[in-house]
Amino acid sequence: MKQLLILSGKGGTGKTTIAGAFIKLADANAYADCDVDAPNLHLIMNQFVEPKRTDYYGLPKAEINKDVCIQCDQCKQNCKFDAIDIDNVYKVNPFDCEGCGVCEALCPVEAVTLKPSVAGELMLYLDEDKAFSTAQLKMGSGTSGMLVTEVKKQMTAIDVDAELAIIDGSPGIGCPVIASISGVDMVLIVAEPSISGISDMERIIKIAETFHTKTALCINKYNINLANTGKIEKYSKEKSIPFAGKIPFDSNAVKAINKGLTIVEMECSSGRAVREVFNKTMDLIFGEINRYEA
Repeated sequence: MKQLLILSGKGGTGKTTIAGAFIKLADANAYADCDVDAPNLHLIMNQFVEPKRTDYYGLPKAEINKDVCIQCDQCKQNCKFDAIDIDNVYKVNPFDCEGCGVCEALCPVEAVTLKPSVAGELMLYLDEDKAFSTAQLKMGSGTSGMLVTEVKKQMTAIDVDAELAIIDGSPGIGCPVIASISGVDMVLIVAEPSISGISDMERIIKIAETFHTKTALCINKYNINLANTGKIEKYSKEKSIPFAGKIPFDSNAVKAINKGLTIVEMECSSGRAVREVFNKTMDLIFGEINRYEA
């Protein structure tokens, strides 16, 4: 099963909109939303089945047994994260605790223990022969990269007849993006023709290059700034990055999303353009055996 990851260097480029369109065009049986901080692919994929939910445990958190604690202050003095609060009794602020275990090791009366802590929730939608994997990171948790890895594992663990899995990644260049890229066959980067969009596009391309992953580039909302669109196309040629095409800004795309539809489910200019980008991308990932030619 080939894995196609759709990324953008910044939020708001239309990455999820394009991912949803690709899933619909490919009639994909396996897909995932790895934007665990703010997952929203399910909003346009019309998930009518109730997902299987599983707690995800990240780093452990310290807990202090107030009945055993002698208030020696060793934990507070040595906590590098200032996670120990004092309000008549010593207690741990779970949002600050990083689970390093120093307090547990130093406590002379063993009043501190590290306990598993729920860092998020994995969700798996199973509908006939389709599997959609996603997750929601718990606020304040710092284990987004590990949760992304679990989302991908959950998707590939399901036995579905799929030649292609489409993954909607996170914006930016942080841990969830790095975890998303690992192991995929190809990355499609969605660029935006703005100054910040070009800068962030260059950064995410450098990240993909470090993984030696096949990379292609497309431009969304290309007609909002034709000069910057030209710069992106020139950059693509200079860096020998395959160019998958351009999608125009289209008010009908907004109407489709507001109705919970993908842009290929209604007649519009952006929908027609994304079909061309899809076909080019399929040619790149499958070569001569592209079975998705529309």
